Amino acid sequence: MSHRFVILRHDHPYLHWDLLLEKDTSCRSWRLLREPCSGEPIAAEPLPPHRLLYLDYEGPVTGNRGNVRRVVSGSYCVGESAEEELHIRLSHNAVLTSGRLQIQSDGRQFWTFDSA
Repeated sequence: MSHRFVILRHDHPYLHWDLLLEKDTSCRSWRLLREPCSGEPIAAEPLPPHRLLYLDYEGPVTGNRGNVRRVVSGSYCVGESAEEELHIRLSHNAVLTSGRLQIQSDGRQFWTFDSA
């Protein structure tokens, strides 16, 4: 089954990128600590679930929490994964084709993306 995803450039409280994966009535969310690129692990901080509206939204965030701008969007499906990993295949996207979340034994999380 396919779901929507988006990567947003967010300028508050400092420049970072939010990865949102649609899941049921909200989005699983991570703060990526640098711009998404292919083949390099990117430190990620799990965030509370985000509202589905952020899959389509660009502009100011309420409460003076900066602005968001869509960088990449499309659909994803979950691949086979071990308990400590999440594999996704990205569609409708010319930049990134897949992603893998790895959770280290100390709890640190990293997303690695691949391109075509």
